[in-house]
Amino acid sequence: MTGRQSIVLNGDLGSGKSTVSIELSERLGLRRISVGDLYREMAQRRQMTTLQLNLHAELDQAVDGYVDQLQQDIADSGEQLIVDSRLAWHFFRNALKIHMITEPTEAARRVLARPSGPAESYTSVEEAKAKLHERSESERGRFILRYGVDKAKLRNYDLICDTTRASAMEVVEHVIAAFEGSLGKEVLRDSPPLLLLDPGRIYPSQEIQGLRGLWESDFVADVAQAGEAALEPLSIGYTGSEFFVIDGHRRLSAALRNGFKLVPGRLVAEVDEPVVGGRSAIEFFQTEVGLGAIYDWDAAHNVSLPLPEHVLAQAEAAPADPLLTSEAGISS
Repeated sequence: MTGRQSIVLNGDLGSGKSTVSIELSERLGLRRISVGDLYREMAQRRQMTTLQLNLHAELDQAVDGYVDQLQQDIADSGEQLIVDSRLAWHFFRNALKIHMITEPTEAARRVLARPSGPAESYTSVEEAKAKLHERSESERGRFILRYGVDKAKLRNYDLICDTTRASAMEVVEHVIAAFEGSLGKEVLRDSPPLLLLDPGRIYPSQEIQGLRGLWESDFVADVAQAGEAALEPLSIGYTGSEFFVIDGHRRLSAALRNGFKLVPGRLVAEVDEPVVGGRSAIEFFQTEVGLGAIYDWDAAHNVSLPLPEHVLAQAEAAPADPLLTSEAGISS
């Protein structure tokens, strides 16, 4: 064991934290507490949706005060627990803090597909996606104002898990391995968070020509034989919405070729933090990740990375470029 007493998980709706926390509770024999369930019960008692209760909480501090005291009491109890809560990471000191993420449309599909109660009801994927985003931003703003912490900042956590394609059981296996010290031990000890990302959602920051010959070598087969858990962590940057590889393109390419659903990574720079040459993660991404690199990477690995805003802006500014106009879907 790592010596941490509890495991606390947060993540927006549709990220799979409830399913994962339930399975972790069963596998590790630890009691599970879901603050989200308590919050939904509170919304139902007030005949509100959870979004409405979130917005109400921005004006009525008694709502957060009740939930805060509950979570503080849980953290102070000393009991080893599995806690499903968007803010437990702020109250728990001695815990493995996990932040779960997923692609927003996939999250909306999951939420729409499950049975809904009076506190949560959506009629379409687009409505669910918009409402989930609104709810998340409401919570984020409230947490910044009330506690001075940003739930979207990855360095608040020990482990980031992308559940877009990985099954709940695959995520659980990785979490237990990290908890017991057999996965990402050095990253967790020296420079958390450990990233477990969907390789199909990571952008390249170099042209694919540098990988020519890789696929004919034994490297891809060697990676397949060793498995994703043995892969050396990639060096990753994060803009606040996109992940991109700074060092480790060969390993990322091999992971995609082998159909891996998760790859380990080390966070080098987040948002305004510097990558190299004084450039922030956002600046590095905007200068090094272009349409040509994305298009070639997609074609070589049978993935479809969404075009980021700076690429779309370039396409709109240069409609005469046939590559930009055809790939961005913009007509002159």
